[in-house]
Amino acid sequence: MDLSGFRDPTIARGLIDAISATDTGPVKIMEVCGTHTVSIAKNGLRAIMPERVTLLSGPGCPVCVTANRDIDTAVALSQRPDVIVTTFGDMMKVPGSYSSLSREKAEGRDVRIVYSPLDALTLAEKEPDREVIFIAVGFETTAPLIAAAILRAQEQGLTNFSVFCAHKTVPIALEALVNDPEVQIDAFILPGHVSTIIGSQPYEFLAEQYKVPGVITGFEPVDVLQGVYMILKQLEEGRSEIEIAYHRGVMPEGNPTARELVERVFEPVDADWRGIGVIPGTGMGIREAYAAFDAAKKLPVELPEPKEIKGCQCGEVLRGVILPFNCKLFARGCTPEHPIGPCMVSSEGSCAAYYRFTDYGKSDASDG
Repeated sequence: MDLSGFRDPTIARGLIDAISATDTGPVKIMEVCGTHTVSIAKNGLRAIMPERVTLLSGPGCPVCVTANRDIDTAVALSQRPDVIVTTFGDMMKVPGSYSSLSREKAEGRDVRIVYSPLDALTLAEKEPDREVIFIAVGFETTAPLIAAAILRAQEQGLTNFSVFCAHKTVPIALEALVNDPEVQIDAFILPGHVSTIIGSQPYEFLAEQYKVPGVITGFEPVDVLQGVYMILKQLEEGRSEIEIAYHRGVMPEGNPTARELVERVFEPVDADWRGIGVIPGTGMGIREAYAAFDAAKKLPVELPEPKEIKGCQCGEVLRGVILPFNCKLFARGCTPEHPIGPCMVSSEGSCAAYYRFTDYGKSDASDG
């Protein structure tokens, strides 16, 4: 697809003028997607907003919102001698309470990066004498792939493949943010990738019950500016709706085939979100019919009580309570090369995006 129009400076300039011409009071808009966070930082969009418009990064990075207990479980699974743990690359460096998968690998555990859960399935075929576990973190975007891997494992009669599922769903988590008195969000830039699967309908309660508008948009600079403009027009006109600006990727009903896959394999369970806490019904548990592929049931582990990293404020960053450079550790020992918290580890993390693409606080931090 030719995306040049979505990067056109002339179109972008027109949208910036249109945004500046809107008539609203102070507005806080939260983007709920790590890819949006990177796009906003990379293209300097935060800096060109009118002073009254604040763009905040939310809990849109799947690695960042993974609770320490889940990371501790992945680490404990990797310590079993009969196991190969597989996961996406971003999970490797994320610190849990006492270790990380990267550290466990350095100490000789068999931890491998894969690019798809289907790669883990292939590995299980090649290593029939060992249990191959895929550590699944993410939102609705990657859940269909996980479901497909489990169904294929069942079809193939594999008995040495399982998934530790820490997947989460987005819409109800946004309700928790709307109800958080510390956050006070006026509108959401809704996630494009997630919405290709679930569509726009699951967010409509935000507009109807809470009068908080939202726009689903894409990831190019013109996409994001268009989303901000549509939100400001809603606020200016006193409307609260869920609108789609990302028509090349999202339908109101989402992707029915992918949704059916997910609903067949997973059921809603409570999930622990870093910085937010347990939100009922926002996790994806593997249904009993597929329990043979549920690592949590197949290989239960005992864990010490999780503990948080001293001084790390990733939880407040993920809720939009503080900006990344307001964290005392930002650029002071916590950098992409030596990350302390998950928001600096992940390529889609807010802190990593701020560090890579802005100068906020770096000179002060290096002086301090």
